[in-house]
Amino acid sequence: MRRPRDIDAELKALQEKAKQLKAKRTIQLGELIEATGADTLTIEALAGVLLAAVEQADGKPEAVVRWTERGTAFFQAGGKKGSRKGTGNDQNGTAGV
Repeated sequence: MRRPRDIDAELKALQEKAKQLKAKRTIQLGELIEATGADTLTIEALAGVLLAAVEQADGKPEAVVRWTERGTAFFQAGGKKGSRKGTGNDQNGTAGV
């Protein structure tokens, strides 16, 4: 006869793994903020930028495509702060006039 599975122990292990993954995600988000140079902004300004991006993402999917392209280029360049400057785009991801 097979030994029964300890469902409670498995569930506890999964919960611990989920907790570790959430902590890792939080750390990675902080590292991303530092790598992009966004840590030079005040918390209020950074929150405002992120809120504006979320609002704009709903109404302008083409903006998300441009942001994705810039993000991809940023990571391909090794995530260097300097790679975010001189793109000719303003804070909305659109070409400046």
